[in-house]
Amino acid sequence: MTQPSQPFWIAKTLEEMSRAEWESLCDSCGRCCLYKLEDDDTGEIYYTDVACKYLNADNCSCSDYSQRQALVPDCLVLDIKRPEYIRMLPNSCAYRQLYEGEPLADWHPLISGNPNSVHEAGISIKGKYVTDDTVSIDDLEDHIIGKLD
Repeated sequence: MTQPSQPFWIAKTLEEMSRAEWESLCDSCGRCCLYKLEDDDTGEIYYTDVACKYLNADNCSCSDYSQRQALVPDCLVLDIKRPEYIRMLPNSCAYRQLYEGEPLADWHPLISGNPNSVHEAGISIKGKYVTDDTVSIDDLEDHIIGKLD
């Protein structure tokens, strides 16, 4: 009897994944779309509750994903060739989990089969943020909600 093959995220490294596989790792939590502030003295990174105005409030994904860098030049574009960006992601992020040799969480849509499981588990920022077109960039420190976990 043939054994079922392992899911791609177990069988492959991040470097070996196809573009479609890489993109499917995103759980649409929206946390990467939050503004982050770095303490110049300690290097610690703090999350704010301010997200890019292009974040879709219903599903916590970019409303213009293909044009995101043209629209927002500072948009964090994940690429395995830029692993330093992975430290800007929360511990719950699939990219970070796999990069650090950890398994995907049970609530991840690839595990649960449910694209809403990230929201149902309370991991996403759905309903928990304001957009950058409603807040002055000068006021971001007033919107810090915690340190990067």
